[in-house]
Parts: sequence; C-alpha cells; structure tokens
Amino acid sequence: MRIQLEGITMLSKDVARLARFYREVLGFRIVVEEADYVEFDNSGVRLAIFTTPLMADNTNGHPSFLEERKGQAFEFNFQCDSPEDVHALYKEYISKGATAIMEPKVKSWGHVTAFFADPDGNIHSLFAVN
Repeated sequence: MRIQLEGITMLSKDVARLARFYREVLGFRIVVEEADYVEFDNSGVRLAIFTTPLMADNTNGHPSFLEERKGQAFEFNFQCDSPEDVHALYKEYISKGATAIMEPKVKSWGHVTAFFADPDGNIHSLFAVN
C-alpha cells in the first residue's frame, strides 16, 4: 500500500487577502476562487487556501482549528535558476508587499537564500544553488 501527497491546503482567517498575495506578489494563477476556498494552478501538488472556521466545522470543531496560531507551521521553498534570480525575485516580492525577513546571502549549506513572509506571517524561502 502506498500513499501520495496530492495537495497542500493553507488555512487562513482571510482567504481573499492571502490569495491576493499569492496571485499578485508571487504570480500564482487561480483556478478556483470561492469565498472560503481558493485553488492555484500548480503542476504536481495541488495548492489551496481554505478558511479556518470552515475547517473547524469540517472536523467537528476540532480545537486546533479554533485556537490562535503561534509560530511557524510550514515553509515553502522556491528554487530559482540562479543566485541572480533570487536577488531579483526577492526585491520584486518585497516591492509588491511581501514582508522582508532576510535578504539573499550565501548560507553555510552553499545556497544563496532569502526569506520573506506572506500576510499571514508564513515565512518562505527563495534559493538557488551557488
């Protein structure tokens, strides 16, 4: 028996705001847009945003969906073709409203890496093999 990761769903109290960020700042194309659910065009693994209160309803009011989130729960790692692309995209994303976390720099593992946050505070990385 084998399972395969089919999708990742981010949870948010403000689906529209977070979806707007991923569309306008990162350039993701929306293929399904509803008040409580947005799905992006992505080859391989489905990426979506769903409202936290409805996820609580779907899970019989599980308390983890009703509590305020604290700390980093996940990170998207976006690989770029070159270190120059990391610098250019980081600058572009920040200019469009992403929160600057760490400017691009060479890390000990040999990648040029930068970190930025989305409107919900999720921190993601851009990187390229140096």
